[in-house]
Amino acid sequence: MSRRTDLRFRATTAVQRRLNPLLRRLPLQTVLETTGRVSGLPRQTPVGGRRVGDSFWLVSEFGERSQYVRNIKADPRVRVRVRGRWHEGTAHLMPQDDPVARLRALPRVNGLGVRALGTNLLTVRVDLDT
Repeated sequence: MSRRTDLRFRATTAVQRRLNPLLRRLPLQTVLETTGRVSGLPRQTPVGGRRVGDSFWLVSEFGERSQYVRNIKADPRVRVRVRGRWHEGTAHLMPQDDPVARLRALPRVNGLGVRALGTNLLTVRVDLDT
């Protein structure tokens, strides 16, 4: 990883550590809840994405470096809060998917942030339980 990429990652995660606790409290903010791979405790992360049928799609800006992606690899069972309602499901990492094309189908504000800050994009699909 280049020095510039590492600095971008560190700066972005420092800002997110301060903003995420506030954002996840907003009732209409979409939130992904994973199980901590070490602690076993629920971990909530504000995300941008879109529900399409029985699936929820999002793009991780830091790929497998994202803590929630690392948690998904350890335990793919997750919950997603969409429009104030929680849904349980199973997350799947989709490295074969084109994350830039996927971002075009997701909310624009999130897509701009992910493209601007992201260094190693990775698509994540959550198959929601019905």
